[in-house]
Amino acid sequence: MSAVSNVVEPDVEDESSGTVRQFVTFHVDRETYAVPLAEVQEIIRLPEMVEVPLAPRSLAGLANLRGNVLPVSSLRRVFNLPDAEHDDATRVVVINQGTPVGFVVDRMASVVTSELQEIESTDTMHGTVATDLVSGMIKRENAMIMILEPGRLMRQGSARAARKDAAADLHGERLTAERNRAGDASTDEIQLVSFGLAGQEYALPIEHVQEIVQVPDVISAVPNCDESVLGVMTLRNRLLPLVSLRRLFGLPMSELSEQCRIVVVSLSKHDDALAVGIVTDTVKEVLRVQRSIVDPLPELLASGGSLREVEMVCRIDDGRRLVAILSAERLFTNATIQDAFRSTEVRDQGEAMARTGDDLQTTAEEEDQFVVFRLADEEYGVPIDAVQEIVRVPDQLTHVPKSAAFIEGMVNLRGTVLPVIDQRKRFGLPAIERSDRQRIMVFTIGGVRTGFIVDQVSEVLRIPRSAIAPAPDIASDDSGAITHVANLPAAKRMILMLDVARLLATDEMDAVQDAA
Repeated sequence: MSAVSNVVEPDVEDESSGTVRQFVTFHVDRETYAVPLAEVQEIIRLPEMVEVPLAPRSLAGLANLRGNVLPVSSLRRVFNLPDAEHDDATRVVVINQGTPVGFVVDRMASVVTSELQEIESTDTMHGTVATDLVSGMIKRENAMIMILEPGRLMRQGSARAARKDAAADLHGERLTAERNRAGDASTDEIQLVSFGLAGQEYALPIEHVQEIVQVPDVISAVPNCDESVLGVMTLRNRLLPLVSLRRLFGLPMSELSEQCRIVVVSLSKHDDALAVGIVTDTVKEVLRVQRSIVDPLPELLASGGSLREVEMVCRIDDGRRLVAILSAERLFTNATIQDAFRSTEVRDQGEAMARTGDDLQTTAEEEDQFVVFRLADEEYGVPIDAVQEIVRVPDQLTHVPKSAAFIEGMVNLRGTVLPVIDQRKRFGLPAIERSDRQRIMVFTIGGVRTGFIVDQVSEVLRIPRSAIAPAPDIASDDSGAITHVANLPAAKRMILMLDVARLLATDEMDAVQDAA
């Protein structure tokens, strides 16, 4: 994304007398408009943007402007004009009245200087644009230029300002409350992250999973290490040893694909210094299971040695599906992983990098964990503590007669009827055919467990709190679930953060309760 200023500096005239004013002018459709030069921060080419579902039609999307989230609005849509295809002349005029907002225009014109007597009031105006957005008109011999009022433009869709300020203040408190609720969950249940490996299913207790990330483009090899150690990668200013679980378990190797994931495992939830990335074929689900269906590994298998990292077996669907639960403690006492730590000197190098990169250092206390999923071309995140579990979409959902139209169907989840909503439909996105990548994310909303179908659950990510900011006022309406945006410029990512409690409106919540 290039941010190139196209404002041509004019011959500066003295405005102190109050007899002249300077304006930046541009074209939208067949009309020419102007905004005061003093209000224009810069003019940039059309950037890559993240589309926001359920946003006002005028919002073209959110862009990254030198590390800041920039809401970009289409002036054509603001003026109720038909959309036009963008070309090399398309520009975004960034106006700043404390908070920058971008407006897409068809093409730039020039910077003009106008005498006060050339400016006519809006009283006699009757044109394309509603006069509440226009402060006056510049009269010229061959044309008339409408002067837009930047403050009124920027107030479009800002009804949520007061609520968002409060949301920003309560962000940390809400996350803390969600953790406390998770801590109060029944001790009869355990939560697992399951993943596939050579056609078998394994899992780790969620408290030992720091995050789940994609395989990097570059893995640095480590000399004189066991062949199970693939090398090291850089993960947020520290070195992370990577171990192939296939090789560790003596399974045949396969090519790393885009489905492969790295599960970052630690003995402690917040111990960055002692963590290892285990490479899996794919991450499957987040499961919440009763302890009654979890058994210790049979003694005959446990004594074999090759399965020493497997601690328990979970019997799902009356034993038709077996999940081997790994022990984080035994993983970290494995000689191969210990060798990886010694060879890469992760502790010493991590401390050295922290000392020389204080400006990049982020401690565990400054980060929160989020489950990141995809819908269409965009990424969304929810706090990990808000996710009850993540399960596969069954071949067929049971439709309940007379249920609300937005309820896709019902599924029997271990004896409990779970209402399921298609998140694409909820966000007004086009429907797609069911695929193996889709998952049902289960949340508890208003005391009712509810499932939402998403296109793909991509990773569990630790995001610095400093990278999370309230969503711009223009981003959505009062009922919107998108309350924050995580801006990660280095990774060229922008993640729309959802407030789970706002995924359903009050009347929709009543319908879900009736269906359940």
